[in-house]
Amino acid sequence: MRAGRALPGAAGCGRLLVAGLRPLLGGPGPGPGPCRVTVRRAAGRWPSPGLRVPQAAEAEQLVLRAGGPCGRFIACPQLARTVQRCLQDGSGPQPVVLECAPGPGVLTRTLLNAGLRVVALEYHPTFLSKLQSLENSLDGQLKVIYGDFFRLDPLVTGAVKPPAVCSDKLFEAMGIAAVPWTADVPVRIFGIFPQRKERNTLWRLLFILYECSSIYRYGRVELNVFISEKEYKVLTAKPGEMRTYQALSVLWQVGCDIQLLHMEPWSSFLTNLKNGRLAIPRSTRLPNDHLCLVRLTPQQNLFTGGLKPANSATFIFMVKQCLTKPRSKLIDRLNSWSLDNADKLLKALEIPKYVETGNVYPEDYKRLFCGLQNSSVFAESWFHDEVLESIRNINL
Repeated sequence: MRAGRALPGAAGCGRLLVAGLRPLLGGPGPGPGPCRVTVRRAAGRWPSPGLRVPQAAEAEQLVLRAGGPCGRFIACPQLARTVQRCLQDGSGPQPVVLECAPGPGVLTRTLLNAGLRVVALEYHPTFLSKLQSLENSLDGQLKVIYGDFFRLDPLVTGAVKPPAVCSDKLFEAMGIAAVPWTADVPVRIFGIFPQRKERNTLWRLLFILYECSSIYRYGRVELNVFISEKEYKVLTAKPGEMRTYQALSVLWQVGCDIQLLHMEPWSSFLTNLKNGRLAIPRSTRLPNDHLCLVRLTPQQNLFTGGLKPANSATFIFMVKQCLTKPRSKLIDRLNSWSLDNADKLLKALEIPKYVETGNVYPEDYKRLFCGLQNSSVFAESWFHDEVLESIRNINL
């Protein structure tokens, strides 16, 4: 865990690195023949192209000229190198990095110079054209795709309208095939969460993680994302911390290994707000002075003990119901579901009978759910109706 520090030349605001350049359904640009490219991809390394990385002032001018929706970007080369070191763990073969909304491309060039293969997902036309030019100057190390990661697999009927993008088309363009859940990480995603939809984004990703849908149909995709400090505190909250321990805490801790890679002050990020304000979300209950680079790696043993993608929505709903009132007794919640043998179940699981729901550990919620699979209560129609309504209410 490393503390962040302010970096020179960057202003602050916030948008998520989320897009890439052009529909990229074509092959690699000019360069060595397919044999050399294939060998490099198989080895998981590329020679450094020696690209010039823009300085902060240059990147800032590009972002301000581009305009568009408010976003946050990495503009400082020093911060870009820090992120690159966090993403490039070890010296062996590295997964492909999907960079969401690269913006001025400071991090993109830093990753390429480090020998990583990068797929840039961008939706802003100004940034898109510059990334496409860079792609054409390389031999397949960079792939640019037009789209918005935070509009991935929208819950709509009919054709998906760009910059929204379907995960199957995205992964096909990236050349990434599905792997078993127990296999190594197939792709590493980097982005900065959009400020206005941060909580919704976390919930949306949770549902597709537990359902093994969207990006998680391809395996244990690793997320490396900058999120607000206050949301990071929620994700890592412990039982008994009644003001921060929430359903979101339990579900992410059950589903993923959560690792803090770096903390960086808001002011280190570039914003395209013309008034230059940081637009930092206010928080009175939790510290919120930094953006936190967090790695979310799905647990290999997530789907064990009775938890499966098919019943995961019920598990999510159960946890949400239990933590609606974190000071309520767990036994009372079970009895409200007309569970006849609640006492025996808790005793068998070695969970205290009168424990408050806000004091139950994440792994105990999973064990409780697996124990409840033998009860008819989870088959009742009213329960499933509420589960479906809960899912419908979480949509980006």
